[in-house]
Amino acid sequence: MHFDEYQCKTIFVTGAASGIGQAQAIAFVEQGANVFGMDVDPIGLRNTTEQATNYPGKFAAFIGDVTNPNDIVAAVKSVNDTFGSIHILLNTAGILDDYTPTLKTTEAMWDRVLAVNLKGTFLVTNQILPQLLMQKHGVIINMASIAGMVAGGGGAAYTASKHAIIGYTKQLDHDYIRQGIRANAIAPGAIQTPMNAADFAGDGKMAEWVANETPAGRWAKPTEVASLTLFLASQQADYIHGTVMTIDGGWLEK
Repeated sequence: MHFDEYQCKTIFVTGAASGIGQAQAIAFVEQGANVFGMDVDPIGLRNTTEQATNYPGKFAAFIGDVTNPNDIVAAVKSVNDTFGSIHILLNTAGILDDYTPTLKTTEAMWDRVLAVNLKGTFLVTNQILPQLLMQKHGVIINMASIAGMVAGGGGAAYTASKHAIIGYTKQLDHDYIRQGIRANAIAPGAIQTPMNAADFAGDGKMAEWVANETPAGRWAKPTEVASLTLFLASQQADYIHGTVMTIDGGWLEK
């Protein structure tokens, strides 16, 4: 899959130090894009930077927290100074809640999960959206989950946050569609990332169970989500608005 349109375009991706965010960053660098990755994990960002050197695009990293407005302001200033205006925003940073039900969810856990998964998306979007509006064109892709559509994909806080991401994405697109903005969400199912390492720990029974419960019979790789992102952000997908693209091996068809 090759997209000439991404050469010299600037992509801002959160959660770029590992998993899906890292795969997205590398996929766009491979297409010749200028990619700016933000994450709280400096070691992971260093790894992404090293991988990016193998491809024609450019990658710059910023150590920062999506829940910290000052970090976001500094990151956006840095990307503008480094690459110029942003064209595509990928809100991918997120955390899990270990499938914790509501009575076992502490207020601190609830606040943290909602802060990273939902408020972080809101804060980063609001900092970057004015640039996209000035250009009269911009693409925003938010990371939802099958847990944003059904129960069982996470605990109370995670499921609530991902349902909210879907609603936020639809409203975001609705509010700015006539001003050149296109917002969509991706809803992954079982993707083998460091965030899901606990499922593969020990004898890996949990990972095996998930694979067996998935109609496709396997976990997906982060690169598969990255490939979907390349298409969804492209001109070929220009008429796709405010939707949720599932990539779940058939999980929701059951």
